Amino acid sequence: MTQAFPCGVTGPSRAGSFGAGALWRGAVRARAALALARVGALLVAACVLSIGVAQADPHERDHRDRGARDFRGGPGPRPGWDHRDERFHHDQYYPSRGYYFRDLPRDRVIVTGPRGRYFYSGGVWYSPGPRGYVVIGAPIGTFVPVLPPYYTTVWVGGAPYYYANDTYYMWRDSDQEYEVVDPPPDEGAANTEPPPPQPPAANGDVFIYPKNGQSDEDQARDKYECHKWAQNESGFDPTQANGGVPPEQANTKRAAYQRAMGACLEGRGYTVK
Repeated sequence: MTQAFPCGVTGPSRAGSFGAGALWRGAVRARAALALARVGALLVAACVLSIGVAQADPHERDHRDRGARDFRGGPGPRPGWDHRDERFHHDQYYPSRGYYFRDLPRDRVIVTGPRGRYFYSGGVWYSPGPRGYVVIGAPIGTFVPVLPPYYTTVWVGGAPYYYANDTYYMWRDSDQEYEVVDPPPDEGAANTEPPPPQPPAANGDVFIYPKNGQSDEDQARDKYECHKWAQNESGFDPTQANGGVPPEQANTKRAAYQRAMGACLEGRGYTVK
């Protein structure tokens, strides 16, 4: 429908004008809805990305600001864990001494030592400091119930030491725990290969090997006490001819003595051959 204008010009009617306006307004609304949909999609993507970052490996976070969730030594470097212990091919990373953490690991063990209270977890030792908890060297003479997860066994003079993070531990049977000890006197002779076992003697004597690093004095006392017990149990005395028994009983009694001697020594932390 058209409408006459002056000078003979014709144009759209009022009804046609209203129809075009409605179309224009509908197009604007459609564009606005599309823009809002795009913004919503971007917000959802950003939310998903933030959740992914929040669930990322805590090793990648700043330990100094937020604290670590996994404090155990390990094979790879992490922020703050830049000390690589390569001795005895240990090849594990630990936080450097003097490094601060705001929080302690959840599995820490409280250890009371000769000079105060410490915290231990995964071969790393902590002490309270002005900015949180500072990494320290292991206090000599303290005891822990478990070894670090990546310890290395080294042997010095036939005795086993357990090594991790520049620290030596030894098992103490009397305490049923591991003690932090000084480096062995002949540290240069330490190696990761256990000594070969001693072959059994032809005369039937019992050879023992100290599994827990017993001193010579401890070994002598344990051997004597177990000898006396085995002698009483078997009736065989290896210091006497034929064991102090009739010749026809010597082999049987000797075997009984050796079994009793071996059981006693194994119970005290020895390998018996």
